[in-house]
Amino acid sequence: MSVLGLADLAAEGRIDPGWADALAPAEPALLAALAFLDTEEAAGHRVLPARDHVLRAFTTPLERVRVLILGQDPYPTPSHPIGLAFAVERHVRPLPRSLVNIYRERESDLGIPPAAHGDLSAWADQGVLLLNRDLTVRAGAANSHRGKGWEPFTTVALQALARRGGPLVAILWGRQAQALGGLLGDVPRLESAHPSPLSARNGFFGSRPFSRTNALLEEQGAAPLDWRLPGDPGTAEAAD
Repeated sequence: MSVLGLADLAAEGRIDPGWADALAPAEPALLAALAFLDTEEAAGHRVLPARDHVLRAFTTPLERVRVLILGQDPYPTPSHPIGLAFAVERHVRPLPRSLVNIYRERESDLGIPPAAHGDLSAWADQGVLLLNRDLTVRAGAANSHRGKGWEPFTTVALQALARRGGPLVAILWGRQAQALGGLLGDVPRLESAHPSPLSARNGFFGSRPFSRTNALLEEQGAAPLDWRLPGDPGTAEAAD
C-alpha cells in the first residue's frame, strides 16, 4: 500500500473516487504516514489494522456520507480493528467496553437491544463515516501513532466534509473529537462525553445521539438512519 497514491487506490476500489479527489491535497501526508508504517514494521512492531483496512472508512462514498462519528485511534488489540472507528471483527468477544456502552445507549435511546457482535459495517453502508483521527496504532500501545502523520490527512477529510455540506451530522464524543469541531464549519454537531468506561457516566449515557441525529437529518430533508445491525433482535439475520 505504501507505494500507491490516492488515484491508484481509487482505481483498485480501496478508496472512493470522490474521497481520492477531495484528499488529493493531503496525499503527501498520506505517503509520509504510510512510510512511517514501513519503519514501524521494519523495527518489528505490529501495526493495526491490517494494511488493507487502514483506509477502509474512505470506501464510504463522500457524496453519501450523512453522519460522521469521530474516534481517536484504532483499538490496539490484535484482531480487533477493522478500519472503522469503534468497530471490531465479528468474532471478537468480549466486545470493547466503549462499544458495549455505545450499544447500551442505543438501547436506552431507541429500544434496540445490544448486538452480539461489534461489526458496524451496516452503519457505514448507510453513509456513516466511522473515522479515527489517527488511522493506525502499534499493537498494544494506544495513541502510539499520534503525531506520526495522520492528523494532516484526516484534517483535510474533515474540511472536505464541511465544504460538501449537508445533509450531514457530526457526532463528537470526548474532548479530543470536540476540539476538531471548528474544522466542520456549520455542520450540526452533537457533543458529549466519550463512551469509554472512564467517562461514559459523565454525560455520554442519556445523550441520545441516535435519535437526535435522525431528527437533525430529517430537519435537513434527509431520511433517518436505521441504527439496527444484522443480528440484532428482530432483524432477518437474527430470525435465521
